[in-house]
Amino acid sequence: MVFHLVLGTMLFLWLTKASAEPVSLVKPNCQDKCGNITIPYPFGIGTNCSANETFMITCNTSFNPAKPFITSINMEVLEISLRGTVRVVNPQDANLSRGSLSFSDSYGDGRFMPVLDWTNRTYGSSCGTNAFCIYDSACVCNKGYEGNPYLPDGCQDVDECAFPFDNSCSAGTCENRPGSYNCSCPSGHRFLPGYGCYQVDVDEGNSIKARIAIIGIGLGLALIVLLAGTCHLCKVVKRRKKRKLKEKFFKRNGGLLVRRRPTTGEDGNVDRIKLFTSKELEKATNHYNKKRILGQGGNGTVYRGMLTDGRNVAVKKPKLETEGKVDEHFINEVVILSQINHRNVVKLHGCCLESKVPLLVYEYIPNGTLFKYIHEHNEEFPLSWDVRLRIATEVAGALAYLHSGAPLPIYHRDIKSTNILLDDKYRAKVADFGTSRSVAIDQTHLTTRIQGTFGYLDPEYFQSSQFTEKSDVYSFGVVLIELLTGEKPISSTQSEEWRGLAAHFVSEMEDNRLSSILDARVVEGGEEDEIMVVAGLAKRCINNNGIQRPTMRKLHEVPAVKQRNEERVDYSVAVQFGPLDTSGTSTGSGTANIPVTCIQGEVMAMEVSLLLLPFAGSKTIVAIDGIIAGKREKKKEKIRAGGFQPSTHN
Repeated sequence: MVFHLVLGTMLFLWLTKASAEPVSLVKPNCQDKCGNITIPYPFGIGTNCSANETFMITCNTSFNPAKPFITSINMEVLEISLRGTVRVVNPQDANLSRGSLSFSDSYGDGRFMPVLDWTNRTYGSSCGTNAFCIYDSACVCNKGYEGNPYLPDGCQDVDECAFPFDNSCSAGTCENRPGSYNCSCPSGHRFLPGYGCYQVDVDEGNSIKARIAIIGIGLGLALIVLLAGTCHLCKVVKRRKKRKLKEKFFKRNGGLLVRRRPTTGEDGNVDRIKLFTSKELEKATNHYNKKRILGQGGNGTVYRGMLTDGRNVAVKKPKLETEGKVDEHFINEVVILSQINHRNVVKLHGCCLESKVPLLVYEYIPNGTLFKYIHEHNEEFPLSWDVRLRIATEVAGALAYLHSGAPLPIYHRDIKSTNILLDDKYRAKVADFGTSRSVAIDQTHLTTRIQGTFGYLDPEYFQSSQFTEKSDVYSFGVVLIELLTGEKPISSTQSEEWRGLAAHFVSEMEDNRLSSILDARVVEGGEEDEIMVVAGLAKRCINNNGIQRPTMRKLHEVPAVKQRNEERVDYSVAVQFGPLDTSGTSTGSGTANIPVTCIQGEVMAMEVSLLLLPFAGSKTIVAIDGIIAGKREKKKEKIRAGGFQPSTHN
């Protein structure tokens, strides 16, 4: 009974498949049979039904049933195979080499019914969709497809799931796919092609899962290693490119010259310029954080930084990134400035040459610019007359050193109150030499190519386009006027007739109205003769004729006036001692350097030109780095200074 049921089911499925819509073997609207013979494409009955005239079939209906004939050779066809052969009747009187047909010895099945091969010449490379070529001649449908492989869409997908004979998924769920099928087996079963779903034991299942897990973990680890290796390689390439770029900038910025050129400090010791790496400065400035900006100007931005040794520094980063080779003169300026160790000049710690333009590293000056204290009236540290006078003396000493005491004369070219900084003890520090720009050497004078600032610029500079040491003197004179008046060199609040602070100052002095423009704190704290001495110096400094201006050395040798603040100042004192003759001239030849601590308020500063002065009751001469100091019994005694007589003014 069971056998009959299974047999009936198989027969039903076979009939279902047989009754399915057949796949067309001919072109649309063409006859597919002649009598009992099927005529598949590329053969065809009638016009436009064959691939060409060679494959045209004539259906002779005079026979019963009708018989097909190859039109080109008038030969009866018994069978046409899509494998590339056609069986004909009695070819004795036919020309079998004509067209695309040829006699094939391998397919002969008798004297009267030979087989012709029709694929050798024509259709080896003209297969339709989902078909492929075999033996470079015949076309065959791909696996999972059936139909005429010579028609463009002759090969159609076979639905294996509809016919159990065509698949082995009897125990699972069959899903048809183009050219194939997918079998999903129940839980605990595994699909084996050609066999079907079979049950697996627990150990085998666990083993399979373990193998899958191991393979997955291995692939994951391999992927991680691959990604890590790729990242490492990218970092290595990036570091190498960055290193080469740094080397390029270092050479272009003159780094090799800096390495070869040692500097000699003021103590005679030979030292080399400190070369910072770009990484050091990025770390010191927190990657040039905007919160670290100390100031910005036309030449660049200055950032506050902290080196790894704990030192606070100021890093100057130029705004314009100029391309090209840095002039050797820039290196000269860096070398010279690195030799300067003057207490009133901002010290250059070193530079960085690994960037597009050199970065300069200076000592950090915490209390800002003199401009701020003059014009913003800082109540925490008001600029008294004594402080102004001390600052002027310190700036004059720094400029005198740059002009006359440095290995080569250095012209600052941009002296102004914003380029004079105050340190933690409010001592003046001359800053911003423009050393991040190229320099020019004029025989013995080293000058930077900075344009300067209006209000401080020497008028002769506009006429001759040449900058001299007297140009710095003019700018220093304007700073003196700022200290005296508290006014800005150029002001937008003044009337149109106002020609600038320098011209206005000279006009008021000549009209004996100096007191009308003096700062109130100057009038309050200064004595008349002291103020007139400084005012006279300022007027000489801003003389339109540069020849008439004093040098900075002469300015520094002019007597300063009394210091009223009680700050302790340590000096290195050069003492020349010996008896004085009746005219007050020293006849001794002995000298000695001794440290002296002066309490400002007990000491009155006097002329530097080796003024004869009894010191502490003995007849000696004391020179204190530009200031001659001696104790006086009368602190209030006024000092005559440099040939200037204080004039009476209202």
